[in-house]
Amino acid sequence: MSQFFYQLFCWTYPLLLRLAAPFHPKARAWVEGRRGIFDRLEVLRGKGPLVWMHCASLGEFEQGRPLLESIRKNYPSYRILLTFFSPSGYEHQKHFVGADQVEYLPMDGPRNAKRFLEIVEPKLVIFVKYEFWFFYLKKIFYRNIPLLLVSAYFRPSMSFFRWYGRLSRKMLTRFHHIFVQDELSKKLLEQIGIGQNVEIGGDTRFDRVRTLAQLPATGSTAHRLLSGRKAVIVGSSWPADEALWSAVQPWLQARGIALVLVPHEVDSNHLQALQKQFPTAVRYSEIAAQKNWDTEVLLIDRIGLLAELYRYGWVNYVGGGLTHGGVHNVLEAAVYARPVITGPRIEKYREAVELARTNGSYTLPTEKTSEQLQRQLEAWLEDPLQADAMGERAGRFVQARTGAVDRVLRYIQENRLLTN
Repeated sequence: MSQFFYQLFCWTYPLLLRLAAPFHPKARAWVEGRRGIFDRLEVLRGKGPLVWMHCASLGEFEQGRPLLESIRKNYPSYRILLTFFSPSGYEHQKHFVGADQVEYLPMDGPRNAKRFLEIVEPKLVIFVKYEFWFFYLKKIFYRNIPLLLVSAYFRPSMSFFRWYGRLSRKMLTRFHHIFVQDELSKKLLEQIGIGQNVEIGGDTRFDRVRTLAQLPATGSTAHRLLSGRKAVIVGSSWPADEALWSAVQPWLQARGIALVLVPHEVDSNHLQALQKQFPTAVRYSEIAAQKNWDTEVLLIDRIGLLAELYRYGWVNYVGGGLTHGGVHNVLEAAVYARPVITGPRIEKYREAVELARTNGSYTLPTEKTSEQLQRQLEAWLEDPLQADAMGERAGRFVQARTGAVDRVLRYIQENRLLTN
């Protein structure tokens, strides 16, 4: 993509979202959230040293969060600015207490980038995984502000490695240092002449889920409702996942196994549809204050609970793998050392593929899915040691890959990018 077409995109994209805003909630949130950004940012001007982390969306935030929290702990004199491009990130984390300020990122462009940096004046900038904005990166580079890319993951099909990827490759040269997740990513960058400032740092999400698993379990609502019950946790489910488990639920009920549904979308229409699909389901919000629940299906109608709920699964199913979008975060489930099940659409997600290769998860086939799922559950029910063995492999898979945050912090310390 040439710079001309990139600038054309930066101009037309906000325009299209403004046109869509009256009809689309996410487009409306994107537009309204960016109003008055620079006025809100003015409170940061001249208030002392600052670290700026930018994430595209909620998934990237989960990767950046453990690093952000470690910076806060090790460098308490620095303020932290967290920005998002997508409403799904900002709307869920706009009150994140680990940052001094959370904002949308103003749309890329030479004027916006210049004004943003003049106000914020960051001492260190960290972009997470997949976020590349030409003018922001250019202005940061020219101001000689240390710029890191963390938990980056590259595939041969990306524009950086195509004949038309000159602008994309130019953006990569702006980073002072790039931490990639694996050897393949490093080799791909070396092939295009960007290997001198690249190292394998791992994926900070492993550190994040390990931290979550170490939190005390007792005392929470989830512990009160699920401790002592044999339950299947269906996380981040889409309609295809829900149809699958609707077919299997009578089998679970006959064996006294509860089903806990955690849908990816919790809007009222979807929740109403799920209650028709699962007539005996009770909503989490209706029984959260109770000690027990008598039905066979618990419907979670709140966001932010999934990572904790996986702790209580006899088996944990990670949704998304039955659709073209692909499976969601398997690490949140695997860290608790219980069997993990996914649909077949895992090929774009390195950690899901590797977990399956180590026999730390079971991948459903594309055909006769409900029958195969029921047979696998029955095998684990009849042979608990088989289920325990898969769970142990899942747990070891996560534990063996932690440490990415420490590698980034060590680089920051050794190069004195931040000082106390």
